[in-house]
Amino acid sequence: MVGIGIVFLVLFLALMTGVGIWGMRKTKTLGDFFLGGRSMGPWVSAVAYGTSYFSAVIFIGFAGAQGWQFGLNALWIALGNAFIGACAAWLLLARRTRRMTQNLDAMTMPEFLQERYGATHLKPIAASIIFFFLLPYSASVFKGLGHLFEAVFNIDYDIALLIMIGFTGVYLILGGYFAIAVTDFIQGIIMFCGAIAMIAILTGQGGGLTSMINKISANYQVHVPPEMQPSLLTVVSLVFMTSFGTWGLPQMTQKFYAIKSEKVIPRAAIVTTVFALVIGVSAYLTGTYAHVFFPDEASLIANRLKEGSTIFYDSIVPTLLTQQFTGNLQVLLALILLLVLSASMSTLSSLVLVSSSSVAIDLYPSRLEAKSGKDRSVAMMRFLSAIFVIVSYFISRFQIGFIVTLMSLSWGVVSGSFAAPYILGLYSKRVTKTGAYAGLLAGMITDISLFFILGASRSPLAASIAIVVPFIVIPLVSRFTLPPEKALLNKAFEGI
Repeated sequence: MVGIGIVFLVLFLALMTGVGIWGMRKTKTLGDFFLGGRSMGPWVSAVAYGTSYFSAVIFIGFAGAQGWQFGLNALWIALGNAFIGACAAWLLLARRTRRMTQNLDAMTMPEFLQERYGATHLKPIAASIIFFFLLPYSASVFKGLGHLFEAVFNIDYDIALLIMIGFTGVYLILGGYFAIAVTDFIQGIIMFCGAIAMIAILTGQGGGLTSMINKISANYQVHVPPEMQPSLLTVVSLVFMTSFGTWGLPQMTQKFYAIKSEKVIPRAAIVTTVFALVIGVSAYLTGTYAHVFFPDEASLIANRLKEGSTIFYDSIVPTLLTQQFTGNLQVLLALILLLVLSASMSTLSSLVLVSSSSVAIDLYPSRLEAKSGKDRSVAMMRFLSAIFVIVSYFISRFQIGFIVTLMSLSWGVVSGSFAAPYILGLYSKRVTKTGAYAGLLAGMITDISLFFILGASRSPLAASIAIVVPFIVIPLVSRFTLPPEKALLNKAFEGI
């Protein structure tokens, strides 16, 4: 198994490096590096969105934890991700985002917010939020990959981290967004095929889909008694956070900036929805299958998945796959591990690109140079991308307490800060500069406060509330503050 996996790994990394070199030829300006020259077609854009959506977290941690704790209710997360997080986002946000960012000559979320509201200080505030919360998030993905390599390929954790960081840095730094989008497309194909194969094999080994669902329903009631089952509020908040919450994440909305034309949007919406549906259902259904393949407490203890009252959720899916994919199926298991690697590397590259842009574009004067025709901005973007990759390594290697907390807060803070100012800015001409400031700060403060009040275990509820609050704050503050300038509105909404 180790030998097959290493062969697949070497071929995969060689391909990623080749794409990075190819992308370097197409990267001449800052717009090329960060947005691929706004030339991405529907298939590449759609799959890039999907692969950025799902990382190793869904296949390992999330699938195991939610599949066991939620049972078949975990599939609501998959449906929400596909139809709200993917389909609705493309249909409701993509056209206006592309048109308005072109009108305002904006390349990043902080730059969009500054230009849309005429708010000089909104850009550095937004860039700082991205830097402090998305960079630790990218480091957490590196950390997960390092442990995966250590367990599967018997590669030391430190060496595994260096391999991942090295190859991610190569194709990202050389080719920028173009390389990311192309590699995401390749990785997406691997993910799609691997997910279908994984769930098909497991379902067949369990006696068919109907039989598996019946067994899950029966065993779930024994494994998780009614008084311990998640409440409806918990389920809804998790679906909301992971679905609607993506509408405010800069690494997701960036995909809308880069599309070739508005004509690609309907097709991209369909492709992204199908992709998200297959990946999400496959991941969470695999997690629920643990109720069948580990039918009692003895099997959990025997497989070192439970000690005392503690269940090791992160180990559920890897253990299940290792047990079921033996003999001739080991080649398929190697492909599935490549699936997990692909999911993580695609998410990781998008996170690093957006994080580095918060400095290279939003805080450094290179953006002004780019507008004046100079090309130092591309070199600076490459340099800072390299620095951010290196910083991610050190964060992954040395788990400092407050950084671990930032990782846990990242999704809620970033989405809570940006979702309302971004979405209302696309649709409403009544939102004021002061309202945008108030909404951004309200989302950030709400999530951080509730995270410590409610506890880390209820972070989805904290994040959901933080996303909703600014949608109330912004219209309220806008009603009592100076209206936006008509010239600014005319420029932003031209052609919309």
